[in-house]
Amino acid sequence: MRKKKIVILGSTGSIGNYTFNILKKDKNNFSLELLSTNKNITKLIKQAKEFNVKKLIITDYKKYIFAKKKYKNLNIKFYNSFIILDQLFKEKEIFYTMISIVGIDGLYPSLQMIKHSQNIAIVNKESLVCGWSLINKKLKKFKTNFIPIDSEHFSIFSLLNNKSNIEKIFITASGGPFLKYSKSKLSRVKLEDALKHPNWKMGKKISIDSATMMNKVFEVIEAKNIFNLDYKKISILIHPKSYFHAIVKFNNGVTKMAMHEPSMIIPIHNSIYQNDNQKIKSKPLNIGILNNPEININIEQKFPLTKLLKILPKKSSLYETVLISINDYFVSKFINKEINFKQLNEYIYRYSLNKNFMKFRNLEPKNIKEIYKIRDSVCLKLDTLSI
Repeated sequence: MRKKKIVILGSTGSIGNYTFNILKKDKNNFSLELLSTNKNITKLIKQAKEFNVKKLIITDYKKYIFAKKKYKNLNIKFYNSFIILDQLFKEKEIFYTMISIVGIDGLYPSLQMIKHSQNIAIVNKESLVCGWSLINKKLKKFKTNFIPIDSEHFSIFSLLNNKSNIEKIFITASGGPFLKYSKSKLSRVKLEDALKHPNWKMGKKISIDSATMMNKVFEVIEAKNIFNLDYKKISILIHPKSYFHAIVKFNNGVTKMAMHEPSMIIPIHNSIYQNDNQKIKSKPLNIGILNNPEININIEQKFPLTKLLKILPKKSSLYETVLISINDYFVSKFINKEINFKQLNEYIYRYSLNKNFMKFRNLEPKNIKEIYKIRDSVCLKLDTLSI
């Protein structure tokens, strides 16, 4: 039997590494064709050796030059840009592509790999928030199967089973590390506190977004895009234990919910094997959590950034790119300890309502160049505004 070809872009990050480890257990059925990283050469080379991968992309130029020299005897072709993707693969040659690159820069390779993939899994929030209209057009054009990987969206995806009679979707949120903090205590939190998520092991950026709840704002936008819904049909529920991931209420009165332990391995595994019913080792049903899920609907008072959901335009617009860019800008400042946690929340909210940026609510993204141009212009504008 011919092996199924796989591509992992962002293979050295947590999601990419989970994907790699799942495939590693089934080498007889899968062939890894391409891996990528920004800077983590050591891990990338280790992965390449384990799976005999012959093509690697390293986006950091200095690291790319270093790797090219150091590993010139490994019979590996090194590339420095995703521009090469169109030259590496034929249309629909790849069975499954995982896009786990962080940031808006993940949009370009997402769009490129749709053409070459039978199935594409995109965990890159920024792509799905800013560029969904572009992604969706390509998915339809090349008849590529799209699988959402965020635990919430994968849960919704699995519950729908091609049904469209949705009355309401509830996305759950753990509330992050500061759910039970008072306002006075919140004003004193440090970077190290914000990085300690109670349930999930994640990178710095997504951990901060979870602490402010901005990640849920983005996840609501993703759900609206992916499942073609109005915002009024999507709500956020606080569920501190991260066991319930999504609840869907249908027009026929039936309500379904998806639950599993807080592990990204489950959605990734199922996105690869899909209907093959490949067994995965998982924990028994947690009756204790079923008896006491601690679900709460009141989030705005504790997490003011969720109020931004009220001003989102009904249709996809360039404002989503603005929102991502403002958040990235101030999260970076918080990580570099230039602002505190209270300022992080205040600045993201204040500048998201700035008239210089609100005007983009009525402009639909036409192409990827426009999205990247807006991203860069927002950062430049923020540099000039008084903070």
